[in-house]
Amino acid sequence: MPRPSEFSLRLQHGITGGFAPPTASAIYTITASPSQPMLQIGTAIRPDGTPSLQDASIKSLSSSDESVNTLLEELHTILQSLPTEYPPGSEDIYGMDTSIAYGSKDLTWMNGGPQGCGTGQSERKATEAERAKFGRAVSIVNELVEKAS
Repeated sequence: MPRPSEFSLRLQHGITGGFAPPTASAIYTITASPSQPMLQIGTAIRPDGTPSLQDASIKSLSSSDESVNTLLEELHTILQSLPTEYPPGSEDIYGMDTSIAYGSKDLTWMNGGPQGCGTGQSERKATEAERAKFGRAVSIVNELVEKAS
């Protein structure tokens, strides 16, 4: 299956909280548009010991690169097969303190809820195989961010 020509993705490291809201340690965004030959990749990092994220930096990555498209197709396929917690934001069912929000014409997928995960229990749980797939999805996003120039 070819990757969608238009999509947006947001990965956040640091989604679990309790009484206080979660503190993100990194936020990565990737956007693709059919009118642009490049993926736009934004990164905002919170260095250890600091209270907030640094200003985001924006980089580009060729959307015509075959290895990039292979990774994006794999990511899309993985996300299609994974459950999300229910109710949204109740529990980090993948145990990675990481969320992915992905939207394209044919797929909307998000774990971790819009405000991160609290201390609730999810009615849905991830299997070990699903946790491994989610780990691979996170690795793909990290690899794309590393490839950006």
